[in-house]
Amino acid sequence: MYVLWRVIVKELLQLGRDRKMLPMIFVAPIVQIVIFGFAVDTDVRLVPMVLVDQDGTAASRELVHRFSGSGYFRLEGSEASVGGVERWLEAGRAQLALVIGPGYGEQLARGGRPRVQAIVDGTDANSGTVAMGYAASIVAGKGREVVLQKRGGRTPPVPYAVPRVWYNPDLESRWFYVPAVLGMILMMMTMLLSSMGVVREKEIGTMEQIIVTPIRPWQLIVGKLFPFAAIGIVQVVLVTVVAVQGFGVPLRGSFLLLLALTQLLFLNTLGLGLLVSTLVSNQQQAMMMSAFCLMVPMIYLSGLLFPIENMPAAIRPFTWVIPLRHYAEILRGIFLRGSGLDVLWPQAAALAGLGVAILAVAVGRFQKTLD
Repeated sequence: MYVLWRVIVKELLQLGRDRKMLPMIFVAPIVQIVIFGFAVDTDVRLVPMVLVDQDGTAASRELVHRFSGSGYFRLEGSEASVGGVERWLEAGRAQLALVIGPGYGEQLARGGRPRVQAIVDGTDANSGTVAMGYAASIVAGKGREVVLQKRGGRTPPVPYAVPRVWYNPDLESRWFYVPAVLGMILMMMTMLLSSMGVVREKEIGTMEQIIVTPIRPWQLIVGKLFPFAAIGIVQVVLVTVVAVQGFGVPLRGSFLLLLALTQLLFLNTLGLGLLVSTLVSNQQQAMMMSAFCLMVPMIYLSGLLFPIENMPAAIRPFTWVIPLRHYAEILRGIFLRGSGLDVLWPQAAALAGLGVAILAVAVGRFQKTLD
């Protein structure tokens, strides 16, 4: 144990001497989560809107007020005819055009079908779809209100579902993305640091000195990787504090369970980092291989940023061997749903199985390099 402890201390001292590495380890995660928390927001608010009111009655003005007062739309201007809408959408000054047809107020009063059209800029498909849904909801709400008034306040005899959202009542996209940043940070930092840390020994020529010392291979591997796992735990604490206190993301589950299951992620990321170190000869190659061959595909296929259900059927089976997929489910389960191990054990078992397999392959290759 003394030899193992000395290797761990050596790694920590070596990291501490690197003035450029320390900010990357402890400051970069905070910067990343702040950027993601503020910049990555798919919630659609204050959509710029241009109005074409061909009715000009109190009823049409009331509908416009509903749009501008909803918090989802911002009235930027108006046009006399539909033909003038194109220049607004083409210039990007408006994303939605609300066209109220002539006779809107009269048709509404008679119980007819007034003409209302929403023209949406589909350049940004996500925002366009959401804006179209908001517009349809506002118009439908006005229609239900008129029906109720004509029936003397009695609810029409049609099924009406009352929506209730669990775990994220306000449907804040930030709650979805901020925990994802934690997974990405841990994967990037532990994989990069472990791969570059081992390769650095090759570059400076100290690996040969370590090999001739009376140290067992497992002691060298654990001693090299343990400091990076400890750094990862510190990063979990830092990012969680910023997520909860800075962005209001709830932590409904056990933080100790999160720390425990994060160790299973480290089995995978540190194992991959060790494996990369056996395939390259310098730190630049280690960084390139880790980033482009492993990290980018893992992020895209993990479900952290894009729903797995939306991926092609031929690709979905491959996501099961992505450790970050299972950790993403653990993160959102603990943060948002308050899930315990009784619910998350399949993801934990998958992480453990993948981690043991990856680490076994990495250790086998590393021992060959020592021989």
